[in-house]
Amino acid sequence: MNNFALIGAAGYVAPRHFKAIKETGNQVVSILDKSDSVGIIDSFFPDASFFNETERFDRHLYKLLKSDSDQKVDYVSICSPNYLHDAHIRLALRNGAHAICEKPLVLNPWNFDGLRNIEQDTGKNIYHILQLRVHPSIIKLKEQLEQQKKSTKWDVDLTYITGRGQWYYYSWKSDPEKSGGITTNIGSHFFDLLIYLFGSVQNLVVHAHTPSVASGFIELTRARVRWFLSIDCRFLPFEIQKKGGRTYRSILINNEEIEFSDGFTDLHTLSYQKIMNGEGFRLEDAYPYVSLCQQVRDAEVNPSHSEHHPFYAQI
Repeated sequence: MNNFALIGAAGYVAPRHFKAIKETGNQVVSILDKSDSVGIIDSFFPDASFFNETERFDRHLYKLLKSDSDQKVDYVSICSPNYLHDAHIRLALRNGAHAICEKPLVLNPWNFDGLRNIEQDTGKNIYHILQLRVHPSIIKLKEQLEQQKKSTKWDVDLTYITGRGQWYYYSWKSDPEKSGGITTNIGSHFFDLLIYLFGSVQNLVVHAHTPSVASGFIELTRARVRWFLSIDCRFLPFEIQKKGGRTYRSILINNEEIEFSDGFTDLHTLSYQKIMNGEGFRLEDAYPYVSLCQQVRDAEVNPSHSEHHPFYAQI
């Protein structure tokens, strides 16, 4: 059994990490969150030590490291706001623990050199949750694509719309300096998936980029991709709105739908199992999509480009 600490217990994704830690036979012994409204802890690890100040949490982990305690921390799971990931990864490794970090690993590609250095200095590893890569449908799709001729180039339409309320625009998520903006905050997993399936980026055009919607065209080694991301529920297809739904995700490859709507429940547990088996995703897996997200943020908007996503006309 491994001992875990967790940073960011009040966040949206933390329950998935608590569940994964429990289902892989491990335990959380220490938790950090600036909010004290963290009743979710009672459902998983009610005996864990709790801190809402980073300095006291840091001191606690260091004391455990230097003691003979059976609660010495082996891993720190990081579910904090995006802009704090780099600092919290460093905190984990300095205190003798491996880090397991949610997406995005960091906001900027130039952060990676420092992270590689601290891995070397401490002998501890940085792992990354890229749960779509372990989705059974995606694994099957990658196998099918790899069986095709290397010269094959697919036409892909990626659409991801997830409705967010007014609260979003008052939170750190709406601040590009803290979240990386919409393409990083909701698009990073999908950009990673595209690179994972179709190869490296050859060309990029951004058609629209606002706080609530972004769209563009990416040419990859083996695909031409039209993508559309939004947090505005008005872009949801009518049939989704009619049912009261707030999320729509779609990947079309040569106009054929890739079905991966189901099977999301246990992806974090699968990710943790891979990490425990020494097969987790590492820094080199994260760098390409972090670099792409940064390029999208910095790109000049070109609405006149011909390769528009079908949803673009609604903007």
